[in-house]
Amino acid sequence: MRKFRVVLVAVTVFCATVVQSAAAQNKDLLARGRYLVNGPAACGNCHTQRGPDLKSVSTNLLAGGHPFMDPVFEAYSRNITPDKNTGIGTWSNAQIIRAIREGVTKEGDTLGPPMPYEVYNKMSDDDAKAIVAYLRTVKPVHNETKQSKYKIPLKPQPAAKGAAAPPKTDKVAYGDYLVNAIAHCLECHTPMVGPKFDYANQTGAGGFEIQLPNVTLRTLNITPDKETGIGTWTDAQIKRAITDGVGKDGRKLNPVMPYPYFKKMSAGDVDAIVAYLRTLKPVSKKIEPNLPLKQMIKKIAQK
Repeated sequence: MRKFRVVLVAVTVFCATVVQSAAAQNKDLLARGRYLVNGPAACGNCHTQRGPDLKSVSTNLLAGGHPFMDPVFEAYSRNITPDKNTGIGTWSNAQIIRAIREGVTKEGDTLGPPMPYEVYNKMSDDDAKAIVAYLRTVKPVHNETKQSKYKIPLKPQPAAKGAAAPPKTDKVAYGDYLVNAIAHCLECHTPMVGPKFDYANQTGAGGFEIQLPNVTLRTLNITPDKETGIGTWTDAQIKRAITDGVGKDGRKLNPVMPYPYFKKMSAGDVDAIVAYLRTLKPVSKKIEPNLPLKQMIKKIAQK
């Protein structure tokens, strides 16, 4: 009998340890997902509608419906809250991860731009699971979004490999991961030649055009070119541009750049991004300045 009690106590302690360990892991996973969604991945920058001031409408966070206009598409971001009728409340974890990394919906349809699933295809399994874990916890918002229309063929990505992210101790490699698998910086900061981004010749050279009502925005050259890029910027100036939306000259950058989200990134992650950007091939490409922010907002508001 005494032996039985000892075994029972041992089993109880073991089970309690397993439960505590699982709870700690789930807590860490949720924290990582919260950080990614609200920080470097900046999901709300596209999946939340914007007001006249171009800032996200806080009452509809992640509920989709923001329009993206282009000569070859009229796209509307999806509702990624857990609402069961208009969001992802009935999707399985695997279906959400497939949509993020491969661009295929629960119904088997292929998503289109500007959803950067070509970039997210490189996302690690751990980070993909973390994002889903956090999305499950956000407030469900009932918001039926418009159907996107495309004049170009849509192609899903192959099954993601899900390789682990590089260690943070390797600053450049981890910065590469953040830029090219999470924050999708180069997708916005690389110009297109025809229907494709010119990664072969102009990676990070800027000039990608974003269409807003009455206004065309052009992204900056973020290569280390000293005359047309950020080659003469200090690390502090680059970090300020990323997290505060202020250029080297003190001018406010356009609000399509998700600096309110990037401001929530850890100092280490911002350092890693800057370290990686320093390794890009310098490309000489002068970008026409965008309108000052106040003038831009005024023009967008014109009927």
